[in-house]
Amino acid sequence: MSEVLQPDLCVIGAGSGGLSVAAAAAAFGVDVVLIEKGKMGGDCLNYGCVPSKALIAAGRRAHEMRSAQKFGIIPTNPSINFQAVHDHVKGVIAAIEPNDSVERFTGLGVKVIEAPARFVDKNTVMAGDYEITARRVVIATGSSPMVPPIPGLDSVPYFTNETIFENQSYIDHLIVIGGGPIGMELAQAHRRLGSRVTVVEAMTALGKDDTELTDILLKSLRNEGIEIREGTRVEALANDGDLIRVMVSENGVESELKGSHILVATGRKPNVDDLNLATADIKYDHRGIKVSKGLKTSNKRVYAIGDVRGGLQFTHVAGYHASVVVRNMLFKMPASNNDDQAPWVTYADPELAQVGLTEAQAREQYSDVKTVRWTFEENDRAEAERDTRGLLKAATKKDGTILGASIVGLGAGDLIQPWAFAISNGQKIKSFTNMIAPYPTRGEISKRAAGAWYTPALFSKRTKILVSLLSIFD
Repeated sequence: MSEVLQPDLCVIGAGSGGLSVAAAAAAFGVDVVLIEKGKMGGDCLNYGCVPSKALIAAGRRAHEMRSAQKFGIIPTNPSINFQAVHDHVKGVIAAIEPNDSVERFTGLGVKVIEAPARFVDKNTVMAGDYEITARRVVIATGSSPMVPPIPGLDSVPYFTNETIFENQSYIDHLIVIGGGPIGMELAQAHRRLGSRVTVVEAMTALGKDDTELTDILLKSLRNEGIEIREGTRVEALANDGDLIRVMVSENGVESELKGSHILVATGRKPNVDDLNLATADIKYDHRGIKVSKGLKTSNKRVYAIGDVRGGLQFTHVAGYHASVVVRNMLFKMPASNNDDQAPWVTYADPELAQVGLTEAQAREQYSDVKTVRWTFEENDRAEAERDTRGLLKAATKKDGTILGASIVGLGAGDLIQPWAFAISNGQKIKSFTNMIAPYPTRGEISKRAAGAWYTPALFSKRTKILVSLLSIFD
């Protein structure tokens, strides 16, 4: 006999979005049931953002040891202890786990059920030995790696982002299938840890970003020895002794690669298959659950947030969705989702960051686009650090309204944040000229770019005539 629960709120999924909703609701005294069939913390903590950045950090340290000569330091080729690298990654996860643990949320007053959830009708969710009928439900089940139907893939061993962080030994030659952010980040990390790496991308590597900036990043990756094959399809895979044979085609020409390990990084799919959504009158397709601007599904008692909704699949977007839902549910404030303003970052070296529209997107949508650039070659801090790779590009309307900004360079993920703030608050590029930027910092690049936006008008013939006339009044 199932135990019947009738909370005010049922949250399905204990990743970033679900945990944020559950914690906020519990803090306001709402009766909350939280359901998670896997690990608390979801993909970001266990298989995504956290372990990948920990691995990237290890690779960066090794790379810095090899490339110290430009600072007058004798470089050395480090010896990599792969078991210790694995332990480092797991140690970072363990340090963060208590924030997302069952114990913490139980302490907040949340009823945590560790079991798969499924709808049995439009008002009821079953999970383990519990039957939950809640006033409102939030689906936050996230996404998982999409494994393409490549012939032979099911007969060879391969990694996804959910399994590669379990590796504890040297990888001789990693073949990465997919040239998106996940593929590129892990390709560089493994290259820096001593592996030979080949990336195979059917279309264009990092194809969602501004090509002027991705060219800089891809050149840097290739300079480190990563082979990146764009416009190349994987046709089949097969075991070949201790190696894996990868048959590919490029412009109709077939060839083959051989590697010791395979990483499949071909995108992600929403986790909807086991929820029995049709029974709950919730509309969805292969891209995710259909929602309104307020993130409600076709079942008005149910919301969907984060990756399962489709669209931008980032932890910070899921957290933003949580704030929209909390305002709508608890405070009855009409809040609408606008994740078009959300930034994203590829955490390679150099980092690649974007917020708003790329230059190409801006020109497709507006006729009065003006762009401005400022390179790190003209930044004193970048020169002092001997890393002047990259630039900032901003796209605006002719009146200065910011449409988007793109940055490639060291720390681009941090440098994009003031641009995200400006766009989300409707500020114009003049806001950056009013700012006093500390010197010497890489962050000066934003003020410099904004100043360059005004340069043509500031030094125009008309302005010179005006200055000459005003000098009469001295």
